[in-house]
Amino acid sequence: MSILKNGMTRRHALAAGGAGVLAAGMGLQPAFALDTVRQGYQTNMWGMPTYYLLRSGLLEKQGLKFEEFAVPSGNLTMQQMVARQVDLGTYAGPSLVLGHDKGGLVGIAVIEYVGKTARVMARKELGITKVEQLKGLKVANQTGASTGNIFVDQIATKAGLRKGDYQEIRMNVDDMVAAMVAKTVDAMVAVEPYNAIAEADGIANTISEFYDFDKMPVFMAATPDFVEKSAPTIVAYLKAWLEVAKDFKESPNKVADAIFGFYASKGYTMSKDTFSKALGRVEVSLGWPADIKPYMQTQAEILLKEKKIKAIPDWDKALRTEFLKQASA
Repeated sequence: MSILKNGMTRRHALAAGGAGVLAAGMGLQPAFALDTVRQGYQTNMWGMPTYYLLRSGLLEKQGLKFEEFAVPSGNLTMQQMVARQVDLGTYAGPSLVLGHDKGGLVGIAVIEYVGKTARVMARKELGITKVEQLKGLKVANQTGASTGNIFVDQIATKAGLRKGDYQEIRMNVDDMVAAMVAKTVDAMVAVEPYNAIAEADGIANTISEFYDFDKMPVFMAATPDFVEKSAPTIVAYLKAWLEVAKDFKESPNKVADAIFGFYASKGYTMSKDTFSKALGRVEVSLGWPADIKPYMQTQAEILLKEKKIKAIPDWDKALRTEFLKQASA
């Protein structure tokens, strides 16, 4: 894996020519007939099912080649997709609505629920127990991310806090624990595994759980260009995802071992037990839930009210359900 100057990791994992023979032998489309997937994902826990997909060999099994683009949060992947630098990427509903508004991005499947992975946490020594106590304090927030939008538009608002009542410190989630230790911020709106690390090390305590407000479905999204020219690739890709979901359900230790190595390689010090608890908060479930359109309608109405989008999407165009149906057949 190479580290580019902008801090983004990029690994060319191109299946060898033999993969085409293997795919053909398994009754799948040969690799040369499919397009290379430029995969974006976030390096917090939301992106780890995708990281596992890329390390599992399941894409190669489907005859697929890929390149990967890792960034701190999904809203950055969304921006890369709007700029057509990446074909596929993961993020929550609000970011998909924004991406569809800005660049026609579409969801091709709900891959997981992450409401249990996101929390608002305050420095333990401050003794804060409620969100309303953040008034006048410094709150680290990944501005523009789905967690950032939900905190500002729903959690803080319900607690009676509006912008200006607290000092929002723009920060990537992977920098927040260090900022809490340095006491440059008083609280953070963060996701796993950073919450679990802060909790295990006695740095912070939880004052609000996102799951109480939003189950937070995470989508695999695609650019309209990729959907238009690469439908067979998307179907093969989602077949690999169905296998990922099976591994998360039936082989959790195997999955945890593969992902734990990622954070260990980045220098994070946490026990396997702490990591397993953090990963256990991710609910991998590939599908199209019956309540997803009403949920997305609510998210879009919030963003429209905040003047962050121009119009409510046409959900039949923004949520493309046909590819998963084909992959599941």
